[in-house]
Amino acid sequence: MISSSFDYARATSLDDAIKRLGAAGGAAKLVAGGHSLVPLMKLRLSEPQALIDIARIKALSNISELDGHIEIGATAVHHAVATSKLLRRQCPGVADAAGEIGDPQVRNRGTLGGSLAHADPAADYPAVMLAVDAEIHLKGPKGWRMVRADGFFQGLFTVDLAPDEIIAGVRFAPAPVSAYAKLRQRASHYAIVGVAAALQVNDGTIQSARVGLTGAGAHAVRLSSVERALAGQPLTDAVIASAAGHAGAEVTHLNADIHASEDYRRAMIPVFTRRALEGAMRRA
Repeated sequence: MISSSFDYARATSLDDAIKRLGAAGGAAKLVAGGHSLVPLMKLRLSEPQALIDIARIKALSNISELDGHIEIGATAVHHAVATSKLLRRQCPGVADAAGEIGDPQVRNRGTLGGSLAHADPAADYPAVMLAVDAEIHLKGPKGWRMVRADGFFQGLFTVDLAPDEIIAGVRFAPAPVSAYAKLRQRASHYAIVGVAAALQVNDGTIQSARVGLTGAGAHAVRLSSVERALAGQPLTDAVIASAAGHAGAEVTHLNADIHASEDYRRAMIPVFTRRALEGAMRRA
């Protein structure tokens, strides 16, 4: 199928995009990479009357460090995130996840903001945003708003983002002891189960841990039982193996589809939790 007809405009700035979005009265959609929106339009599951292109707003594509925090703009493409020297050094788990997305064509066009806004239950970024306790920075006609990742992902394809708001970027503290591991669908490379882990380690002891899970349920969630089992413990193989054994116990509703049954996903959660934690441990 082909999409229904629509108008197209290229925004020159974030404020210009917000103005155009408001003027459309809910009939417009933002587009940058288009990997989430265009397939829906081709199937006519989404029929916007106008597209507002934000891909060329330079201020939204930066990856930088400011005041001791990492900032990534919403239109930063996956390849830029995966290959960023700053992220590889300061938050390798985020770079890991970006490098696992799709194929080279997808990674060179798809964007961080588009992935977060779409909130596919099998997307990679939501898990790492939970693990690094990211702030999602939004702007709309009423000004700026910040939502933490814990509250941003609310349900199946559902996030805390108003129709007239735009994701401008994310901000989080460095997490050098972090990693991402996933069991991927062979064709799409979406996560059947994906786990991100970020640890704070001092003198060989885990001070705190944040572990995010994607692919298994309707939206990304934290594995709180694993985090509690790790906190205050020495960073050893035995501790990681024991903590990973708790993984998924609190997740009550798991996906079941042609790629994996509910039972298979539940069995894989501890496996990939352990792999993510081991990957983080190697970076400590």
